Amino acid sequence: MYTCDVKRMEDKIKTFSTFGDAGHGGITRYSLSPEAIMARNEFIKRMTAIHAEIVTDDMANMYATLPGSDPSAKRIVMASHCDSVKNGGNYDGILGVMGAMEVLETIAAEDIPHTHPVTAMIWTNEEGSLYPPAMMSSGVVCNDFLPTEIAKKFKQEDMLASKSVLDRTRTFGEALESSGFKGDKKNRLNPDDYKCMFELHIEQGPILEDAGNDVGVVTCVLGMFNYRIRFYGQSDHAGTTPMHKRQDALHAAAQALCYLHEEIDKLDRPELVYTTGEILCHPCVHTVIPDFVDFSIDVRHEDPAVRQKVLAIVKGLADREWAKCRCEVELAWARDTVYFDKELVSYVKEAAEQAGVKHQYINSGAGHDAQFVSYMLPTTMIFVVSKDGHSHCEPEYSSPEQCTNGATVMLNAVLKADAS
Repeated sequence: MYTCDVKRMEDKIKTFSTFGDAGHGGITRYSLSPEAIMARNEFIKRMTAIHAEIVTDDMANMYATLPGSDPSAKRIVMASHCDSVKNGGNYDGILGVMGAMEVLETIAAEDIPHTHPVTAMIWTNEEGSLYPPAMMSSGVVCNDFLPTEIAKKFKQEDMLASKSVLDRTRTFGEALESSGFKGDKKNRLNPDDYKCMFELHIEQGPILEDAGNDVGVVTCVLGMFNYRIRFYGQSDHAGTTPMHKRQDALHAAAQALCYLHEEIDKLDRPELVYTTGEILCHPCVHTVIPDFVDFSIDVRHEDPAVRQKVLAIVKGLADREWAKCRCEVELAWARDTVYFDKELVSYVKEAAEQAGVKHQYINSGAGHDAQFVSYMLPTTMIFVVSKDGHSHCEPEYSSPEQCTNGATVMLNAVLKADAS
C-alpha cells in the first residue's frame, strides 16, 4: 500500500491555478490557448524531472510515460484534461492530470516496482468551450470504436474545421497547427499499446459530501437524451391584439414547461435529473407577441426504462395544443448508459478500502473522455468530493488532502491492474 504526497499535490494545485487565473479564485483556460500552453509546459517540466518519456499525437494529446520492467507490456494510462470552461474552477479536469502526475512522481520517488509502463495523459479540448464539441479529441481518437450515431459527430475533418465561438473565424485546426503540440498519429492511445485507462476527477455534485465520503468508485456514465421543443404561433402587436385572439408562442412554451415538470415529477424517481438550459425566442422584441420559441430538455438516468417513460411525456407534447400554438418535438442527440470495466472498478474499491479512505459507489451524470475510451479499452473513473457540490464555477474546491486521497486510490488501483 503506497501513499501519494500531499505537499507535492498542494504545490501542483497552486501552480496550475495561476495558468488562466481569472482574478476571482478560478480560471479561464480554453484549449490550446496561451494559458493552456503554460499548463502543458508545466506538465513537461515536471514529467521531464522524473525522466518520463513525453510524446504528443496528431490531436495534441500528451503522453508522459515511465517504463516498466517489461518493455513489451501494454501501458496503463491515467488521463484527463487541462482546459476549462469560461470562469471555471481549479479542479475540473486538471485534477485528473495532477493526480496522474502525482502517481508517476510517487512511483519515481519511491522506486515502486511495476511491470507495465505507466502513462500520464492530457486530453485536448475536453470542454469544447472555445472549439465545440466537448470531448473532441477522445471522440476522434476512439472514433472507430464508438457507436455509429456518436462516431459520425466526431469525424476528424469536421473537428479540425470547428470555429472559435469568440470570433467565428479561427478554427481548431489552425489552433492545433500553431500550438507547437501537434504530433504523430502513431502516438495515439490505442488498444494495441494500452492495457487500460483510469480517470481521476472531481465529483461535480453533492452526493459524496452529503454522505460524508471522500472518494467515489464510479460505475457508469448515465444515459441521457436531449430534445428540442418548438412552438409556432403568430407575431402581432403587443398593444393592439386582444388576449383571446393571440397565438403567443412564449405563453405556450411556458405552459408546456410547467407541464413537463409536473408530469415527470409524478414518476417519483429522485435520481432522475432533467434540465431546460437553453431558450430561444423570436422576434424577442418587447412590443411584439412571440411567434416562435425553441427550448431544450436534457434528461439523464441510468435505466433506459425510466428514460423511455420520460421520453413518452416529452413526445406527447406534440399531440396537444398549447395556447393555440403548434408544438414540434425533435431529437438533438442521445446516449446509452456507459458502464465501466467491473474488474477496474473492483480495483478502485479495494484500493480505497486498503487506504482507509471513505468511499461509495457512484455514477457520473456528466460526460467525460473516459466514456468514449471505454468503448476501446477497459476504463474506469475515480471521483473526489467537491465542496458544496460546486463545479464549472469559480467556487469549485477540493482540499489538497482530498485530492491526494484520490491520487493514492488511483496509484494503488493502477498497481493492482499492473499485477493482473
